[in-house]
Amino acid sequence: MLISLENVRFGYEDKILFDHVNAVISEGERIGLIGANGEGKTTLLRLICGMLTPDEGRILKKTNLKIGYLEQNGGLESDKTVYEEMRSVFANTLRAIESMRETERKMAATEFGTKDFSALSSRYEQLQHTVAAADGYNIDVKIKTVLNGMGFSKNYEQRISTMSGGEKTRLKLCRLLLESPEILILDEPTNHLDIGTLFWLEEYLKNYRGAILTVSHDRYFLDSVVTKIFDLENGRIAMYRANYSKFKILKAEKYEHDCKEYLKQQEEIAALQDYVARNIVRATTAKSAQSRVKKLESMDVLEKPVPPPAPPRFSFETSEKCEERALSVQGLTLSAGEKLLFSNAEFEVRRGEKIAVVGENGTGKSSMIRTLVSDRNAAVRWGRYVKIGYYDQENATLDPEETVLGALWHKYTFLSQTQARNLLAGAKLTAEDIDKKVRSLSGGERAKLALVLLEAQKANFLVLDEPTNHLDLPARESLEEALCAFEGTLLFVSHDRYFIEKIADKILEIADNKITLYPCRYEEYTAIKNAVSENTETATKTEKTNQRDKTNSYRSKADRAEDAKRKFRLKTLEAEISAVEQEIDRLEQEIALPEIASDFKVLQEKCTALEAAHSKLDALYGEYETLID
Repeated sequence: MLISLENVRFGYEDKILFDHVNAVISEGERIGLIGANGEGKTTLLRLICGMLTPDEGRILKKTNLKIGYLEQNGGLESDKTVYEEMRSVFANTLRAIESMRETERKMAATEFGTKDFSALSSRYEQLQHTVAAADGYNIDVKIKTVLNGMGFSKNYEQRISTMSGGEKTRLKLCRLLLESPEILILDEPTNHLDIGTLFWLEEYLKNYRGAILTVSHDRYFLDSVVTKIFDLENGRIAMYRANYSKFKILKAEKYEHDCKEYLKQQEEIAALQDYVARNIVRATTAKSAQSRVKKLESMDVLEKPVPPPAPPRFSFETSEKCEERALSVQGLTLSAGEKLLFSNAEFEVRRGEKIAVVGENGTGKSSMIRTLVSDRNAAVRWGRYVKIGYYDQENATLDPEETVLGALWHKYTFLSQTQARNLLAGAKLTAEDIDKKVRSLSGGERAKLALVLLEAQKANFLVLDEPTNHLDLPARESLEEALCAFEGTLLFVSHDRYFIEKIADKILEIADNKITLYPCRYEEYTAIKNAVSENTETATKTEKTNQRDKTNSYRSKADRAEDAKRKFRLKTLEAEISAVEQEIDRLEQEIALPEIASDFKVLQEKCTALEAAHSKLDALYGEYETLID
């Protein structure tokens, strides 16, 4: 057991978030904490981390438990470069390695059999165990694996202080992964990640040795990583041993079962009460009636199952059809400052198509969307009778000083107050919400308001930029259903892979400064991309070989001989490096043996040989790097 919550109660002045919450987190578990917006998921994480204190109950933790906590917008603050900061995670191990090398040098220069030599020998053995236990010889491999996987392969020397908030959050996650705490507590770890990085992170976390507790709205991520669900609802936690997709089935089955059991017991209670009422005063049946009274008194009465909260409802209707060619783009070039995003882009969107725009962060997805809807570029032609409905991920068109009801009613004056209130209520914006100022709304509430405005517009071509941002899982699923039923045309940007797979029938990819339209669903698109990725390395090697052969045909005999000599030496060096590394491993293992440690003369010889082997390895690597360039 790592963490145990026992009858935890917590709330603020006007609202109790949790009451009698009980849960256990054990070693190696992968847990997804889910619940609607406002249920208190982040608050619960902060309680577990000790940043808040329960009003009642207690949270028990394993002694000296090492917790790694990633907050939603908790970026890494540092004046160091990216690589320096990641190496600082291993500061103690790096110092131990340096001390070990220094001890080797001192042992080689110290007279055999002296007290100083004995002390150095003992210290060396301790340092060696420390470094081996921390896997200290693979530090740089670990750092590069995590940084490259998280999209920082070209940022090793960049100062962290110059990075964006999203990049700092990703770096905080990198540091946590390298720290390898006993439990990772992650609050929306997939925010700020493009799709390629998401796949990498999922694979990394699957093989993580510690426990994981994560809050996420990414259903692909939850299905891929977690094996247990904590469902936070109505101030309680229900536990399911399943990923997200299986959890939904189990939860529905449990509710149906509980309802049946409750009705069955209520029928039994009603029958017992009826028997007692009819027979308690009769002398002949009073005894049997009394036995039923006792049964009623001893019965553990089931609580009536609380139905799951109704999700928000969305519905997008069109007032008219546009022409068949809804959007045509010919020769569109787009830049961000001096950076070229893509050039000479050409694609068409036909009436009724639903197309997802994908690509890594910074490739220009949102820039392209804004360019399309601005209607100011000659390369963009909208079809006749197209009525565009645009969803901006920043909700910048909402007036922060307007009320919720006013934001809708003042823009669409043809709506009656009842119609306006019904639309807002359908999106779960309650009577308490409609008089609030827009600026006081949460991110999820602003997103729902913007979607309601889109509903009222009755556009026939929806252009959506990250519409699922800030939406909880029930709201995302409702939006999916509404967009699947939408009879108009749809072009949207999203990082939610589940959302893309459910809705899109085509994929528009921005990559390598160009735009490619894939006439297939997302699952087939990812299969194509994976196949291309697997073949790229082979094709690159073949191309390099062909290029070398072509180049060789034009070189002199002396040049070709020199190149052959270089290649031969590289192969020789690789063999020599491997042999020396094996020799170092052997010497280090021998030095750690008790019989060697007790024989000072042999130990001194081993240490001298080890120092020489390290020097030789450094020289070999230096020559190898010179020849490989």
